[in-house]
Amino acid sequence: MTFQAYIDTIREKTGKGPDDFVAEARAKGLLDPFAKANVVQAWLAEDYGLGPGHGMAIYSVLRDSLAPRPSGDERLEKVFAGTKAHWRPVFDALVARLETSGAQTSTAATDTYVSLLRGTKKFAVAQFTARRFDLGLKLKGEEAGGRFEASGSWNSMVTLRVRLACAAELDDEVFAALRRAYDAA
Repeated sequence: MTFQAYIDTIREKTGKGPDDFVAEARAKGLLDPFAKANVVQAWLAEDYGLGPGHGMAIYSVLRDSLAPRPSGDERLEKVFAGTKAHWRPVFDALVARLETSGAQTSTAATDTYVSLLRGTKKFAVAQFTARRFDLGLKLKGEEAGGRFEASGSWNSMVTLRVRLACAAELDDEVFAALRRAYDAA
């Protein structure tokens, strides 16, 4: 279920939208950066009969109302901050190569990784440390082997992972796998 689907269901069930819950939480003293999710969930379950998933959607709305969310560019800059900055040109070259091959790719950064998207469908994720570029690929049905390992608990949105220690390791084999993930999305 998407976030918007949760909000739509909550509106149908309660007749209230996000702004209504923000105002009510403010009146109850729950609009606080230190408010715990379980306290908000208990309030929503008691007053509105909302389950945990719907409660977390409202909790997210409350948190977002306290501080504006950083822009996509700001989040991308954070991913490549400090000792990870040397990976930015490598990542940009990867995206440019995809686009040169005809792939219409967009990116969406979180606080810790960058998603590669075909339209709205995620086909890969990229995460960086000072020493490594981890590329996760959504390739259902392909077995781990060679350089590609099962993603396991590293990121449940993808099936395979390849760990790259330098730009030269982002070679034709890795690109071909990335392109297969794009085509399958």
